Amino acid sequence: MKKILVMTAILFSMTLMAQDVKPTFVKHGDLVKGTFFHDNGKIRQQGFYKEGKLHGEWKSYDTTGKKIAMGQYDKGVKTGKWFFWAEDKLSEVNYDKNQIADVTTWSGKDNVVVNYEN
Repeated sequence: MKKILVMTAILFSMTLMAQDVKPTFVKHGDLVKGTFFHDNGKIRQQGFYKEGKLHGEWKSYDTTGKKIAMGQYDKGVKTGKWFFWAEDKLSEVNYDKNQIADVTTWSGKDNVVVNYEN
């Protein structure tokens, strides 16, 4: 009986933790800001929706809170420059109508900025 109570308590606390990391959606004029979380509670992705489609700036973060990607959507379509950070590399990906137009990658030894402020 004691084991059952302990297991129930553990499952209940895990359920409560899982509820804390559900996405949030907040209305901002004609946009809705969506925030998605990692299991540890840190932000995983954040950006906006317009008429139910991804729209405007979106950012992605790793489990420590470090930004790993940033780019723009226009009514659900990736557009313009997107930036992806991985270790000491920065990749700039140019999108045209949701298609990759070109990619440029730099490393820390290239004397370029490899990470922006969050």
